[in-house]
Amino acid sequence: MYAIIQTGGKQYKVQEGDVIYIEKLATTEGDTVEFDQVLMVSKESGLVVGNPTVAGAKVTGKLEKNGKGQKVLVYKYKAKKNYRRKQGHRQPFSKVVIEKINA
Repeated sequence: MYAIIQTGGKQYKVQEGDVIYIEKLATTEGDTVEFDQVLMVSKESGLVVGNPTVAGAKVTGKLEKNGKGQKVLVYKYKAKKNYRRKQGHRQPFSKVVIEKINA
């Protein structure tokens, strides 16, 4: 059984026990998180596709950790003009363990 959820402007295919890294959520570590934007659920009887979401379906997970990703360097350069700018960025993320798919 799997489901496709939407969070942070992205879509994820999840199963029970999966670990996903999503856009940072405003909760603390150890809290349970509910995803109610379930776009599709696969059951033994077949697929249930939402329009746009599946009514009454929820995916619950546990927020394991909030953190920052690896640094990405942005370097701007213009030839022969002595223009150089270096900037770094670390994208915040939340690590979530999927516990249950309710459909």
